[in-house]
Amino acid sequence: MKTIFITILSAAILIASCKKNEHEMTPSTPVLSINYPAAYVVNGESNTISIIRLSDNTVSETIKLGEMSDPNHGGMNMTTGISWPHHIYINSSKTQLAIGVPGMDLSGGHTGGMMAMTGKIAIVDAVTGVITKIIDLPVSNHNAIFSPNGSEIWTSQMQEMGEVLVYDAVTYTLKSTIHVKMDPAEVTFSFDGSMAFIANGGSDTVTVISVSDKMVKGQIKVGDDPVGAWTGADGNMYVDNEVGQSITVIKVSDMSVIATIALGFMPGIAAYNNVMSELWVTDPDNGKTHWYTKSGTTYTHGGEFVTGAGAHAIAFSADGMTAYITNQSANSVSVADVMNHAETKEISVGTKPNGITLKY
Repeated sequence: MKTIFITILSAAILIASCKKNEHEMTPSTPVLSINYPAAYVVNGESNTISIIRLSDNTVSETIKLGEMSDPNHGGMNMTTGISWPHHIYINSSKTQLAIGVPGMDLSGGHTGGMMAMTGKIAIVDAVTGVITKIIDLPVSNHNAIFSPNGSEIWTSQMQEMGEVLVYDAVTYTLKSTIHVKMDPAEVTFSFDGSMAFIANGGSDTVTVISVSDKMVKGQIKVGDDPVGAWTGADGNMYVDNEVGQSITVIKVSDMSVIATIALGFMPGIAAYNNVMSELWVTDPDNGKTHWYTKSGTTYTHGGEFVTGAGAHAIAFSADGMTAYITNQSANSVSVADVMNHAETKEISVGTKPNGITLKY
């Protein structure tokens, strides 16, 4: 495994090209060639992205997010201001990554301590690994995500008067500011791409926004301290309620709550596997992953298996038969056989791995 230092132009050129609230990174040469199916794992404390080659499930590259090396000035390191990167998403064309940078450690939970914090969005080239843009935000955010058609970048502002900011994905200008409820965390989209869902941890609600016209379509009451409404290919959204230790199932078509799944543990993330008709939920405190079988609107606990301490994000392979699970406290990613519900390999990555996204 080798660590790559992202290269950019000199500090003088960088400063001259920056606007007040955003930084544009113009690398002198591309440094990577990630032209293979890969998993991108964000390591919060290490301030890095581990690249896992899916063909052999080994770490092939590591991208440093906190600093860049400028070969035009003797390899002098330059800082990016990125600290505690959190969740990561890839755009529809598989060319760019968006990373939410709250600037604080969210691995222990999402309640309290977010006021007066600022955040960032980091845009990274998915092939070269080069940071191409950093957008400074007035308030700490939870994630940054491309719109379904890739033309926009959406992010939350985790404050009492919650907001969602929408940026143009080409010019990086702010297009819309949408008011939601208290302390919004994850921004996600329905499987059909028509609606955005924002989990408001401070008001125990989910705000639904039309992607096309940016209008709020409704507020849905869920459990205590929701963090994310996770997308299901079955037309549902699965909301993980941390303090409530439950999953709220929302039917996208009419924005109704069709089920509440009592877990008995604090969920990390919920991920729906459409091939198996199963809902997988990580159990960070016990280092396990649980699965629930679905029949109509009934969800039955199917079992659990050990992954790693601080089990968190889940990403499924293209065929749905392999799962990749980040373990924040074990500094690893578990590879799991979906059919057999068992870990087959544990891959060491950086410290406190959190978000993960796959490029097939």
